[in-house]
Amino acid sequence: MTLFHTSSFKDRDAQVVIKDNEIYRLIYDSYKEPYEKLMQSGLYEMLVSKNLLISHVEVENFAPAYKTLKPQMVFVSYPYEWCFSQLKDAALLTLEIQKTALQYGMSLKDANAYNIQFHNGKPVFIDTSSFEIYEKNQPWSAYRQFCMQFLAPLALMAYKDERLVSLLETNIDGISLDIASKLLPKSTYFNLKILSHIHLHALAQKNYSDCHKKIEVKFSKFRMEALLNDLTECVEKIKLPKTKTEWGNYYNETNYSDKSFEQKREIVLEFGEKIDPKTVADFGANNGVFSRLFKEKSNIVVSADIDFSAVEQNYARTKKEKETNILPLVLDLCNPSAAIGWGNRERDSFFERVKDFDLILSLALVHHLAIGKNIPFSRIAGLFAYIGKNLIVEYVDKKDSQVEKLLANRKDIFDDYTQEIFESSFEEFFDIVEKRPVKGTLRTIYLMRRKEL
Repeated sequence: MTLFHTSSFKDRDAQVVIKDNEIYRLIYDSYKEPYEKLMQSGLYEMLVSKNLLISHVEVENFAPAYKTLKPQMVFVSYPYEWCFSQLKDAALLTLEIQKTALQYGMSLKDANAYNIQFHNGKPVFIDTSSFEIYEKNQPWSAYRQFCMQFLAPLALMAYKDERLVSLLETNIDGISLDIASKLLPKSTYFNLKILSHIHLHALAQKNYSDCHKKIEVKFSKFRMEALLNDLTECVEKIKLPKTKTEWGNYYNETNYSDKSFEQKREIVLEFGEKIDPKTVADFGANNGVFSRLFKEKSNIVVSADIDFSAVEQNYARTKKEKETNILPLVLDLCNPSAAIGWGNRERDSFFERVKDFDLILSLALVHHLAIGKNIPFSRIAGLFAYIGKNLIVEYVDKKDSQVEKLLANRKDIFDDYTQEIFESSFEEFFDIVEKRPVKGTLRTIYLMRRKEL
């Protein structure tokens, strides 16, 4: 049985389908000429060889398609789950692909941030049908979209607040340039590139919004290349200010000794070897110290944290050490990415994408959820059981200084925060395989296996 992917319906030239849990891309007759040029010009081989474009193989055709492609599989994440540097790298990749395409007589017909995914530790373009044949003297049709989906959120993150990337979740087609212009500080008017590509661009859109005639603009290839170089320089120069966040330096400020930390690491590693997971989701991962215990044997480790600074550090390390299966993401577990878009199905929720992962890792997190967010143990256990087959979870005693810090400025209403209630709550959904106290601390690490319904 073949099902159309819920996110693939806007492109008339191609569609993504699912058959027997495998992903395929159908190329229709309307895209025959651009597809053949992509494949025969050398552009496809060039992009794939440089790891800029996901590879595919042509397989037995599904009617009524002209061609059926089986692309390399990737884990899907979304721009509003990325840290600043991930979005910046995705923007630069898009511009590099457009520059390369021009050399082969082709152009990107869209600059959709959702066409970028992080695979093998790097951003990669996944939409084979986004290329069109370059038309002489035509402007880049994707310029406005690039500014809305990449440049505007990057500028807002750098000049206002990193958390403004969340606007991409409520504005699925990108941040409108008039909104970005209003939100950006007045000082950005003195940045000639931000002035040109956001502020004046927004003004031009407003001035021509009531124009019903097609505006003919001759845009030479030289001007196109100059625009792309200017955009590249603009993106490269946007940088985050150095800020300290609550959890960005967490592992340098723990409340237990190096010896206890090492023992905790050994316990987690030992528990992990008993599961041998191929898919891991680490919640409250901080900068990914414990995520990396699973990088040698797992296919993917989704390393998620609410703190942008910690995720920046995590991503910087994946780049520096050329790690291929660690995927740092920004995630608020209490308000995770929802299913959005057309029919609330165009973009899947975060939990649907990690559902039935082999292992959920939750270290030094449950007390923040139970006390910091007032979420009962039973609800936490139920969520972990919904998405993971196995669980490594840490219980932190109420007398631990980190818990005492959470209770310092609020009334202690948490009579149910005990190890006995913790265990009984989780045993509704999991079998406790093993538990091990971390010596020199008030913490216990558990290995649990989800009960079969």
